[in-house]
Amino acid sequence: MQPRGWQQAWRESVRDPRELLRMLGLEHEAAAVPAEAVAAFALRVPRGFVARMRHGDPADPLLRQVLPRVDELRQVPGFGLDAVGDAAARVARGVLHKYAGRALLVATGSCAVNCRYCFRRHFPYGDESAAAAGWAEAVDAIAADPGITEVILSGGDPLSLATHKLAGLPGRLRGVAPVRRLRIHSRLPVVLPERVDDELLEWLRGLPWPVAVVVHANHANEFDADVDAAMAALRGAGASLLNQAVLLAGVNDSVDALAALCERGYEAGVLPYYLHQLDRVAGTAHFEVGDDRARALHAALVARLPGYLVPRLVREVAGDASKRPL
Repeated sequence: MQPRGWQQAWRESVRDPRELLRMLGLEHEAAAVPAEAVAAFALRVPRGFVARMRHGDPADPLLRQVLPRVDELRQVPGFGLDAVGDAAARVARGVLHKYAGRALLVATGSCAVNCRYCFRRHFPYGDESAAAAGWAEAVDAIAADPGITEVILSGGDPLSLATHKLAGLPGRLRGVAPVRRLRIHSRLPVVLPERVDDELLEWLRGLPWPVAVVVHANHANEFDADVDAAMAALRGAGASLLNQAVLLAGVNDSVDALAALCERGYEAGVLPYYLHQLDRVAGTAHFEVGDDRARALHAALVARLPGYLVPRLVREVAGDASKRPL
């Protein structure tokens, strides 16, 4: 599934809010996009993702996830720069250790899309990239803790790294006997399905551990034929596919939207995993759904869908031993 290289598709991403709105017939909305919000957190969205947005609809749930808004400039009590305790969990450059048996590698700060609700939008990526030194410091930290059995690649987005850069990690990790699983958290198979190319699939097939790829889609409209093909290719390479979503006001905060997301993902071969309550990061308060409303939505989802199609409703709380169920 390689009509063109994924790097080229990424380079062609839309970075100007005015261009994005013109593509959707929403030129009149451009004046409402604050330059300060764009300067603080730039717009970036692949054109293939834009093509899934509804033309002429300023409330489109995919557009809402990427378009800068004046709400981002409001200072809201309780919303800070590190809502999930990443700084306190740091054990080495680019290595976070929050939960027993698992180490998370912040592989890179790059991503193919800048989601406005991103919980790491203020993360100091310049100082924290596990891949920057050829993975050496990260692997040394993992090897020093014999209790770590699973390595999680995150970011940014680890699949924004070229495959030959990803390939350096398994060679170093093979000698760390306790490691038994590899997990990859990535939004790219959804927003930039071109990334799932032959080179990546060959790399996945050659890994010595079982691999789970946790993708990130928040709305059923994020899936199309290209995404379906990418998911099928990942499964064909031996990866287990899970989806984690964030409950977002104006995007998926209805039973119908959540049910459609779970069912559409399953059609693409992806099982629901987590439905996260919003991480309370500065600039994201307008996306928040209250806990009572979240619980009611989840209860309605449980009543509508079979259990294997219902994600766990959770919140990440700094210092907790696991995600906190709601």
